[in-house]
Amino acid sequence: MFDQLLASENVIFSAALLLMLLIGAVQALGIVGDVDGDVGGHDGDAGAAEALLAWAGIGRVPLLMWLVVFLALFGTLGLGLQQLVTALTGGPATSLLAAPVAAVAALPPTGAASRVIARVFPSIETTAIDRDELIGTRATITIGTATPGNPAPAKCIDRHGHPHQIMVEPDSADQTFQTGETILLVKREGEIFKGFSNGDFYLPRLD
Repeated sequence: MFDQLLASENVIFSAALLLMLLIGAVQALGIVGDVDGDVGGHDGDAGAAEALLAWAGIGRVPLLMWLVVFLALFGTLGLGLQQLVTALTGGPATSLLAAPVAAVAALPPTGAASRVIARVFPSIETTAIDRDELIGTRATITIGTATPGNPAPAKCIDRHGHPHQIMVEPDSADQTFQTGETILLVKREGEIFKGFSNGDFYLPRLD
């Protein structure tokens, strides 16, 4: 089984399935936010380009989710195609021939799956926001300790209910943020957010 997956004519499809699993795992863990695609044509090609993208399902769901579906179908169809060619001819097709055929064959079901996903889960429709919109929201430190000049990873939720992983450090020199502490984001400098803590994280809790 593994020999077939790692065969030179199948490795591109196996790699696609592996990449699909990795992206799915990263998405599930919330390490990266959704990447939204807004791709369109220009001038006279705009209508045709938009129609093609809509047919393929691009823009109906977040781009990473679309990519996961496409990679799953591309890898599965590619491996199935190679098995069919082997059964009919006694040997697999070259990857240079099989890969384009599998890619084209994967587009219609990817578009169909994207339309179904968008109807079943309407809340996942693309809602790209400017990262500055996160200022004024609250974030929770997920790992480590944040000190001035040494940010730590934190998670916050935007107005659409989507999670974002950001780097946060105190805006005040006398504050330190601990794992699990919730802070208020007050500004952004480059990719680093700065915030203030209410201080209640350190108060004793009454059970």
